[in-house]
Amino acid sequence: MPEAAPAGVAPVTGAVAPDAGPAANPVAPDAGPTAEPVAPAVVVRPRRRGLRTVGLIAVAAVIGLVGGTAVGYGIQADREPTALPPLNQPGLAYPAKALPVGQRVKLPASEDLRAKAEGDLRKLLLPKPAGAKKSEFADADGWLRVSTFASQFNRPGNALDDLLETDIRRIAVTSWATGEYKETEIRLVQYRAGDVLGAQFVEEQQAYMPEEDFAESEGTELDGSANGRFYVFPVRKKAGYLDLYEARAYFYRGDIAVEIFVIDTKKISAKEIRSLAERQLGRL
Repeated sequence: MPEAAPAGVAPVTGAVAPDAGPAANPVAPDAGPTAEPVAPAVVVRPRRRGLRTVGLIAVAAVIGLVGGTAVGYGIQADREPTALPPLNQPGLAYPAKALPVGQRVKLPASEDLRAKAEGDLRKLLLPKPAGAKKSEFADADGWLRVSTFASQFNRPGNALDDLLETDIRRIAVTSWATGEYKETEIRLVQYRAGDVLGAQFVEEQQAYMPEEDFAESEGTELDGSANGRFYVFPVRKKAGYLDLYEARAYFYRGDIAVEIFVIDTKKISAKEIRSLAERQLGRL
């Protein structure tokens, strides 16, 4: 895997370094297998445009979701079955009355995750906070074209092929600026084929977070998410430039993978990125 280019940060004069790339770090989501293991795709590093952050960002190694599922089955097969404890509320059931054969419980739209995901994906994005300014790199209509997404990789052609092969459906995006240099971006990356690819995309991003050029840690678990985590990066210092702080969050729900990026020249707290991620998760 190629190494990420040195981070670019804002000069002391007050301007952000012109070579600074975006904080977001998309990865070709089809880099790993879907239902069956396949030969790993060529890993490409993204050439991001958008938030002014650390320049060229590395792409995660290919990670399969299927593996190790048979561990422990042999042990369990040799054991006597253990009786389940009695229910504390044996009379509790949903629905209260048995439904006719073939009829399903109809959830209200507010609780139906599929109904939400099939609508205008942009409506699931967090609204811009009061007083926030339009980001210099904001998308005009809230959509990020798949071709544009692919163009932000070192090998756009390969990236586009991979994206299309993994049935990427659409990408909704919002971004805003607050303070002098602080910028935030949220992306909802939706796939067509169930929740496997969304989870895979998230795990691929999380895989390289412990590396030296990134968060240098495993991050912190995000409550309410199957495998979501958030990260606060170490401050990046360079003589003649302002300090650069960064925080990220990666999680998914159903077929939607979420990535959140925050950059600033001032410290970003774990509480801030966690709150941002929790509020976005709550809208899915």
